[in-house]
Amino acid sequence: MVVTRVVAASCLVLAMTGMPRLNGAGPDLSVEITSPLGRTGIPERIRIVARVRAADGTQLEPVRFFIDSVLLGEDKDGPPYALEWTDENPFEPREIAVEVRAGNNVARDKVLLEPLEIREVSEVSSVLLEVAVHDPEGRFISGLGERDFSVAEDGVPQAIDMVRQEAMPATYTLLVDSSQSMARRIDDVRMAATKLVRTLRPDDQVVVAPFATQLGALTGPTKDQATVLDAIGAIGSRGGTAILNALKTVSQRLPTSGERHALILLTDGYDEHSTVSREEALAAVKQLHATLYVIGIAGSAGISLKGERFLRDLANETGGRAFFPSRDTQLAWVDEQIADEIHKRYLVSYSPLNQKADGTWRAIDLTTSQPKLKVRTRRGYRAPAPPPIRPSIEFTMLNSERELMDARREDLVVAEDGVPQTIDVFHEAIDPVSIVLTLDSSGSMKKAADAAKVAARTFIEAVRPEDKLGVALFADSFTLAQDLTANRGASLDAVNQYVASGGTALYDALAGSVARLKRESGRRVVVLVSDGRDENNPGTGPGSVRSREDALAELTDVTVFAIGLGPNVDRTFLQQLANDSGGEAYFPNDVSELEAQYRRVIENLRRRYVIGYTSTNSTRDGGWRRVQITSEVPGTTVRSKGGYTAPDK
Repeated sequence: MVVTRVVAASCLVLAMTGMPRLNGAGPDLSVEITSPLGRTGIPERIRIVARVRAADGTQLEPVRFFIDSVLLGEDKDGPPYALEWTDENPFEPREIAVEVRAGNNVARDKVLLEPLEIREVSEVSSVLLEVAVHDPEGRFISGLGERDFSVAEDGVPQAIDMVRQEAMPATYTLLVDSSQSMARRIDDVRMAATKLVRTLRPDDQVVVAPFATQLGALTGPTKDQATVLDAIGAIGSRGGTAILNALKTVSQRLPTSGERHALILLTDGYDEHSTVSREEALAAVKQLHATLYVIGIAGSAGISLKGERFLRDLANETGGRAFFPSRDTQLAWVDEQIADEIHKRYLVSYSPLNQKADGTWRAIDLTTSQPKLKVRTRRGYRAPAPPPIRPSIEFTMLNSERELMDARREDLVVAEDGVPQTIDVFHEAIDPVSIVLTLDSSGSMKKAADAAKVAARTFIEAVRPEDKLGVALFADSFTLAQDLTANRGASLDAVNQYVASGGTALYDALAGSVARLKRESGRRVVVLVSDGRDENNPGTGPGSVRSREDALAELTDVTVFAIGLGPNVDRTFLQQLANDSGGEAYFPNDVSELEAQYRRVIENLRRRYVIGYTSTNSTRDGGWRRVQITSEVPGTTVRSKGGYTAPDK
């Protein structure tokens, strides 16, 4: 068996707890939950198994099973005491409890199943291989070190970090074929599984997973051999066979938390009902970093040459082995071989030179300095795919009269670079906003100064209490008169400092406001008010140090509302600011209309929406992605910044 351990995206982590014992009836009556002791992550039927101990002659009431304090059912049939349950949501905590009564005595036990966690990791840190080395006679070779091994990935030699011979606990998943074709040999199947279980070490765990056309009720993970043997003994035979389906389902759901996984498949190899391909099933087993061992037991139709080749190929692809005992007396030897091989392993690790998270298959070639020795290890691993890209786009919706209107998720269609996307998130944009009110205080604003201050005060007082507001003034240069604050009095005091004189450093004002906002998280907005173009006081040259292009390049993730006053304003630039950032541009005839435009800004901020989706393009190239949001409601227009910049790593 070989395990290639790769830090992978979206892996499931097994969470187990100890079992608080609540037995209160003394030594004459006790109950212990022996399965499950943790989560497999498979949303299928699970057998909850309890072992009751009572003095001879004790009259027991039915054993009661509870899920989160709600009665699941009773077992009145005597040992083994078990009920089936479907763990529908393994990402929520669940408490399993069992209670048994005998007269006035009560015994209880419970197990807390911690929720599985999802982690996203986007790098290959190291590869850990489990390696078996045997001589030509099949005997395990011990005493090898780093100098005895060489490893190459995709033909490129790699530096070995560690070689260690170590016996590690393992999780055995017994995939037991319970189809009708196995009816005549079901006792042999039970015998093989039973003998294997008795070879396990105390720290090993077992999951029993019978399957036919689909998985049956699972038992485990458990360390209690009696519970495993009871589960094996309860397996019947019926229905067709879907080996590949069972391999894929189990492998996708079992946790990849760094433990060793051995899949033991007991079958006659006759698969007539699988709907997944061999490649899909193997990919799932490899993603689990498990090793597959096959015990071929001839059913009613025997094992054909095709079936035997099929099973051998499955095992070999994962670094495992296939056994086809011709006599029942060979089963003990087979089980000892599997157990011995799983426990006698070398751990070999290396840090791949290729650290790209690109989801590609990486072939591994591991050899020893002694050509006669046989080395078995996994043939490779699949690098983690790049983490998904999940853009979030803020937008407004307008009717034919250019009035803001309500949006509904079911009316929206989203495409990224022309490719349709599925909306995962839709909600009103209610998160707090950081706003910089950036006011033109150049000499051309002298006559309108008083009215401009009154209008600015109206805007400040209308901003929501949870939003932070800063005030910036610009003339010959840019000044942050008041830093971002929730103190409206401080913002009003900053407006009172307004004095009109000098030129119009429009580009510097925009760049300075955006630079301050970029230190904030969440929604960020510039409200820019100007009556002119970027020019110095005499009007003979530029007013800013920065260029127009520099200012536009700073707009990432900041929305601009531009208000242009009078006939001399740079309408083209202000409109471009609004279009590129998903904001709005307003052009009142004079300063008397300024308050009305501020009210439109406030309304716009309060009637914005957010959609989110998982992009179908996971390439992390730092490029611009054009996002088109449209509404199926006639006469409506959706306004947004029009896209996003993909991450570059």
